[in-house]
Amino acid sequence: MSVTWRSGAPLPDVPRGAGHWPRVALRGSLLVLLLLAGVLATLPLRLIERPVYGAHRPWTPAITKWVSRSVFVILGMTHRIEGQPLTGPGAVVCNHVSWLDIFALNARKRVYFVSKSEVAGWPGIGNLARLTGTVFIKRDRREARAQTAIFAERLRLGHRLLFFPEGSSTDGMQIIQFKSTLFEAFFNLDKAQPMQVQPVTLIYDAPTDQDPRFYGWWGDMSFGGHLVQVLGAPRQGGVTVIYHAPLRVAEFRDRKVLAAAAEAAVRAGMPEDRRGP
Repeated sequence: MSVTWRSGAPLPDVPRGAGHWPRVALRGSLLVLLLLAGVLATLPLRLIERPVYGAHRPWTPAITKWVSRSVFVILGMTHRIEGQPLTGPGAVVCNHVSWLDIFALNARKRVYFVSKSEVAGWPGIGNLARLTGTVFIKRDRREARAQTAIFAERLRLGHRLLFFPEGSSTDGMQIIQFKSTLFEAFFNLDKAQPMQVQPVTLIYDAPTDQDPRFYGWWGDMSFGGHLVQVLGAPRQGGVTVIYHAPLRVAEFRDRKVLAAAAEAAVRAGMPEDRRGP
């Protein structure tokens, strides 16, 4: 069961200058048009992909990557990549900071998010998640067998699955302990074919005149409020995505050891003052 991470020091209110709302209106409108274009391009292709290829998606991932890259162009944020994304069957695990993570991680290499089942019912977001192939699961060890079957089918199709082992987003200034539950499925799958897990570190750099946690979205922060904050910023920062060397599942004793190794790699990619205890 996931627990929402909370900070003892909430993000201070960001002053809104004269150009704040015009920037919100312009960038917000462009983002809506971008997402709408992505949906309108994806739907007809899925009408062909689905009956011919089933869950396999040979064409629509290119649309997702284009939309994700374009988000950062509209916002005026930099998007940097270090290292090489995973090739071959396996999963990607990453620290969780913001709703922007979805775009940051899909801009270079198409990944399929593993999300809690409740998200499927969220208005708008749930529909988009289903359209883009999100895997919905219950975060419960008793569901391990069912999760393994779902993961096996998606991996067989060549999908790279991504999940956030922290179980909650944070302010981006630290890494919290990885939960090991979902790692268990990859030990079961490794018996059929070699599995890898690639740790990825996300580092958000705030605009120079803002709190370092500017892009973090956590605790009870509303999505709408944080979206308006980001859209209205007169200057933007950026995000760096660091791909670490993949970990071979067969080389680890159990899920807890593998989770700890992945956490250590993600933590090592952070600046020293953001690694946490």
